[in-house]
Amino acid sequence: MQTIVGIKFKKAGKTYYFSPGDLSLETGDEVVVETARGIEWGEIVTGPKEVPDEEVVQPLKKVMRKLNERDQAAIRENEAREKDAMVTCQEKIEKHALPMKLVDCEYTFDRSKLIFYFTADGRVDFRALVKDLAGVFRTRIELRQIGVRDQAKMVGGLGPCGRGMCCATFMGDFHPVSIKMAKEQNLSLNPSKISGICGRLMCCLQYEQSAYEEGLKMMPKVNSEVNTPEGKGTVVACHVVKEQVSVKIMQKDGTPEIQKFTLEEIGYKKPAREESAAGENKKPPRENGQRAKNTRDKNPNQNKRKRNRSRKK
Repeated sequence: MQTIVGIKFKKAGKTYYFSPGDLSLETGDEVVVETARGIEWGEIVTGPKEVPDEEVVQPLKKVMRKLNERDQAAIRENEAREKDAMVTCQEKIEKHALPMKLVDCEYTFDRSKLIFYFTADGRVDFRALVKDLAGVFRTRIELRQIGVRDQAKMVGGLGPCGRGMCCATFMGDFHPVSIKMAKEQNLSLNPSKISGICGRLMCCLQYEQSAYEEGLKMMPKVNSEVNTPEGKGTVVACHVVKEQVSVKIMQKDGTPEIQKFTLEEIGYKKPAREESAAGENKKPPRENGQRAKNTRDKNPNQNKRKRNRSRKK
C-alpha cells in the first residue's frame, strides 16, 4: 500500500496524485509540487489515503512544501505579470497580422515558462511571434492552440440554465456528446436550444443519458403496434420520465389522432432486466478436471462429410 494525496492545479481541472512524504497534509491545503511543466502550486482535494501499489503510476513525486507567505507573494506577482503579458502578446499578434485569437496566458510557478492559449480556424505559423515574445519576456515561450470547448472552460460564464458553466465549475474532462442523445431525450433539435456558449452540444445532455437508455429498454419500440382503450395504434414517441407513450390511432372517419397512454393502459409489461435474463442462461460450472468439448464433437459425421467433399473436388 502507498499513501497519496490528490491535487488540483485549477478549479475545474484534473486531479493528479502525489506522495505526501513526511508532511502532515489535509484537504484544502495549498502546496508546491514538481510536475512535468516545472514547479507548480495546487490545492489538495483528496486527503491522504492508502491505495494498492498497482494503482499508482510510478514514479510518484513527493509534495515539496506547503505554501508560505513568500510563495503567495510570488503567485500574486505572477498574476500581475500575466495581465501585462496578455496586452503585449495581443500587440505582437496584430503586428504580425496572424489569424488567431488570444484566450489566456499563464506563468509556471517558478516563471521558467510562459504559456499562451489561442484559438484559430486552422494552423498558424507563429515562429516569428515566438521569437519576439522570447526577446521581450526573456523566458521560455509556448503557444498552445485550443478548441472552442477549452476556450469556454477557461473564460467561464453563465449557461442557458442560469448557473455557472459546468466545464468551468466542476468538470475535469469533456465527455463525448452526440445528437442521438438529444433525440432519445425528446428534446428540440433546434441548435439554439441544445447548444452551449461554446457552440457545441451542451455537456449536460450526457448526465441523464444512461437513465434514458435503461428506460427505453423497458418501453415498447417506436413504430410498433399496441392495443389501447381506444383501439389498435402505432407508437410514435416514448416519454421515459412519465412512463407514457404517444400512440397514433386511426379514427372512424380515416383521420389519424395522437393520444398519450400509460404503460398499464396499453397492457405493456416491462421486460425482465438483463441481469436476471443473463443469469438464467448461464451454463453450469464445469467440474474439476472436466475438459470443454470441441464444437465439432457435437456432430460426429460432420468431419466425414467435409472429407468427402474435398475428395469430390
